[in-house]
Amino acid sequence: MSEPLKTRREKEKQARYDAILDAAELVFSEKGYERTSMDDIARTASLSRGLLYVYFKDKSSIQRGIVLRAGESICRRLEQARGKATTGLAQISAIGNAYYQFYREQPDYFAALTTASTVRAEADDEQAEAMLCSRAETMGQMVAAIQLGLEDGTINRERIHDPLETALYLRGALHGVIMLCQSEHDELPESTAHSALTAESLIRHTIDMLTSSLASQAL
Repeated sequence: MSEPLKTRREKEKQARYDAILDAAELVFSEKGYERTSMDDIARTASLSRGLLYVYFKDKSSIQRGIVLRAGESICRRLEQARGKATTGLAQISAIGNAYYQFYREQPDYFAALTTASTVRAEADDEQAEAMLCSRAETMGQMVAAIQLGLEDGTINRERIHDPLETALYLRGALHGVIMLCQSEHDELPESTAHSALTAESLIRHTIDMLTSSLASQAL
């Protein structure tokens, strides 16, 4: 039996939607968001300007679509990281490393998520809800790891008042250090008293410190 017409059309619509986002990501990377026009995106996606507007009303709505993609990407990474560790504490460490690899391997998506709150404020109800759900799912991965650590005894109960509060702190601390290193052009200045500290060494040290601060016993 042939595939139902409606199903084929839905797949074609999704494929075109994805192609537009692919094109936008490429042009944003090459020209920057501000210098990119809807015509640039339509041309790169091999679509007419009119058809582009059927899917996205403006450049901002395209950017929000990219933010949603970025959220889906980081969530998949964190879920996969958790799946490779057996204890809650080990999952927290794995999540930290996955977040850092996300920054290194998908810097444009990392940058998109950094501006997510501003972008979300300008979204329509449907996109705003989707972005909030994506953020909640990402934080849910961290909360689940913390809850597992409390259950299996690898995370110190006395240091956790609220798993979500702790998850927000961990993400904020790691994100802040990554942003610091980024502002320093990925390398810290050499000290006369210490050897040069690279961005990677500082970020990995931060992950180790955050993990050990939660441990039920000294690591």
